[in-house]
Amino acid sequence: MSAVIPVSADWLTLREAADAGSRSHALVAQAGRMLRPPVTIHDLGSGTGSMPRWLAPLLPGPQTWVLHDWNDALLQHAASADLHDRDGASITVRTRPGELGALRGRDLDGASLVTASALLDVLSADEISAIVAACIDAGAPALFALSVTGQVLLDPVDPGDRLFAASFNDHQRRTVEGRRLLGPDAPAVAADLFRSAGWSVSVADSHWRLAGGDRALVSEWMHGWLAAAVAQRPALREWAAEYARQRAAQIAAGELRVIVEHIDFLAWPP
Repeated sequence: MSAVIPVSADWLTLREAADAGSRSHALVAQAGRMLRPPVTIHDLGSGTGSMPRWLAPLLPGPQTWVLHDWNDALLQHAASADLHDRDGASITVRTRPGELGALRGRDLDGASLVTASALLDVLSADEISAIVAACIDAGAPALFALSVTGQVLLDPVDPGDRLFAASFNDHQRRTVEGRRLLGPDAPAVAADLFRSAGWSVSVADSHWRLAGGDRALVSEWMHGWLAAAVAQRPALREWAAEYARQRAAQIAAGELRVIVEHIDFLAWPP
């Protein structure tokens, strides 16, 4: 059983530029001051490798990245990238397929930093507890980026916005194969677990701010957002179809602006 919800490589590729433009550079700078070379970074839920592509050039080297994901095909894609640290030196990449819910401190041995992006909200409380416990056992700072907060702002405003957002958020908290996902509650749960262990936590906004130049991403995001809302509340299907037509016309005309709120947080030991 996978510990995360499967996502397509196409979706990960489509969102990569928005992700890169949204993550917190301030938290990266803070994390960077904690590192002493050589640097070993364990990235959880690596997918196609967007986190190392974005973060490696911002940190000192020499760097070794260990990429963790349940999907070995995505891991091999991620490992094929030619990556460099901030001084232009090549980095070493290793892959480690496996279920994140089974992560233990020994799996992060030697870590200088643990990272993840757009991961926490697709996990259950038990899975997040296991990840936090592994990070604490390893004693390495942890940088978790792009966790959704459940807040979405659209301009122009439509009467359906709040209803579809609420239904989507309920869908994010659904139960999948016996796993109750935390959805937008996840980052607060994870941060509180670190604080309860005596760790410090810094939080920063990392919102997507999408407009006319992001038509493909907005369109795909809108399709998935509404599909999840309707899956949660099928009675919304007819309204969602009309809403989708109106929003599609606005997207095509470059008139729709969307803010999808996320947060990043950095946790580090006492």
